[in-house]
Amino acid sequence: MLLAALLMVNAISAQQTFTNPLLPSGADPFSFYKDGYYYYTHTTGRNITIWKTKTLTDLPSAERKVIFTPPPNTPYSKSIWAPEIQFIQGKWYAYFAADDGQNKNHRMYVLENSSSDPMQGEWILKGKVADPSDKWAIDGHVFEYRNQLYMLWSGWEGDENGQQDIYIAKMKNPWTIDGHRVRISSPQYDWERHGDLGPNDQPRHVNVNEGPQSLIHDGKLFVVYSASGCWTDQYALGLLTFTGGDNLLDSSKWRKSPHPVFKQKPEHGVYAPGHNSFFKSPDGKEDWILYHANAQPGQGCGKFRSPRAQKFSWNKDGTPFFGEPVKEQTPLPVPSGSGK
Repeated sequence: MLLAALLMVNAISAQQTFTNPLLPSGADPFSFYKDGYYYYTHTTGRNITIWKTKTLTDLPSAERKVIFTPPPNTPYSKSIWAPEIQFIQGKWYAYFAADDGQNKNHRMYVLENSSSDPMQGEWILKGKVADPSDKWAIDGHVFEYRNQLYMLWSGWEGDENGQQDIYIAKMKNPWTIDGHRVRISSPQYDWERHGDLGPNDQPRHVNVNEGPQSLIHDGKLFVVYSASGCWTDQYALGLLTFTGGDNLLDSSKWRKSPHPVFKQKPEHGVYAPGHNSFFKSPDGKEDWILYHANAQPGQGCGKFRSPRAQKFSWNKDGTPFFGEPVKEQTPLPVPSGSGK
């Protein structure tokens, strides 16, 4: 009887906690919550796969489906990066970046599904999503603010790979950008410009801002983004704050925090945390950050990156407080309302 009771207690405890990572590998994690289910996706590089689960801490046993495999020899057949799945204006949309095998041709694309369940129905390619400049673009993220749709992404100013900046534009509908893009962030601080080692092992600056994600709390709008080369251990998250008015396309209204808001923690065995997204607990009471990271130094941008989640809070000034990345295999309480 005592053994049975102990086993029951352990089983209940296991159901109430989880440990990171959520999956053995998976970069650029993103999820969308609808009708009691989370729909999760991450970069596979070759297709778009989604997971359906009641709680993101139970991804290994979740239903999984490949919703899109691109035809060969198309402008979007290779290097499929950072997909995001969202339910907008009564339909499902899956945004992704891809190219034809040449990085310089990376652009953003979108799929549409009119089914109420994205695991069902037909996913149709609506086409490329671009502003009139049609420059190199990745990491598209769509959000609504004051009844207007916007898209954020990382792009080049010109046609050469010299720097990645964060851009924003209005959207006419979920698959069409309305008007020209506006740059709201460029790498300016040293922590945003870590790259490879050059001659004589001297640090070489790489100018990268990417992976923008909107975050709205108490009427305040923030954009959290990733900075520095993803192949470096110094890959980290930065914060932009919209400082007022309705014109998100006024670049002067965006204030950048001078220090990273989430970065590596070697003491915890967490390196290069970045390309995040956000989700609410099932009961809507908790805020969670979903991100990828490496478990060892020097593992770069490849298959070693794994998805992780942890709860975050808010500072007195209304800005998000993410704390430090949690060590792998540390028991954490599951999001409130899980399993209901």
